[in-house]
Amino acid sequence: MSHTEDALGDRLLARARRAIEHELRLASAPSADEDMSERGATFVTLTEHGQLRGCIGSLKPTRSLADDVAINACNAAFRDPRFPPVSAAEWPDIRIEVSLIGASTFLEATSESDVIARLRPGEDGVILFNGCRGQATFLPQVWEQIPAPGDFLAALKQKAGLPPDFWSSSIMIATYPVRKWKESERSAARPQA
Repeated sequence: MSHTEDALGDRLLARARRAIEHELRLASAPSADEDMSERGATFVTLTEHGQLRGCIGSLKPTRSLADDVAINACNAAFRDPRFPPVSAAEWPDIRIEVSLIGASTFLEATSESDVIARLRPGEDGVILFNGCRGQATFLPQVWEQIPAPGDFLAALKQKAGLPPDFWSSSIMIATYPVRKWKESERSAARPQA
């Protein structure tokens, strides 16, 4: 990664951390960041001792990058329906990963096997649309747990509330790239008071 990419990642991670700390009443609100005023879409993933603790994000750039990462960080920490809100007591053990979402592209596929053949494990974020009845997405990081394209697609269908073997002409698949940055144990540690 270039120095510019590293700097952007550092700023996104710091802004996400500061937004959560502000909601926990551990820090003041993040200051304005003119360098992140362009629209952007992010996902913020929280882990605790290596286990998922929250993940919420945006697929389309509808607000400034600075606002998007701060809002998604707080949503991941306090409003992911799969988990209770993060507490101040567990906060020191939480690590943050920010994924900057690129533009999505619909796959021109005629069947489920065609979709499976076109997916790029480890690279593609995938969005499944089931007509007007719903959608679901997996970030590219999910390939680490589900490396086989057929299993990946089946799990994504289940996330969308569909049976894993369901297929219909109403299903559309889009893929997107991400650039991601993750806190290390050292970078998230706080000095002792």
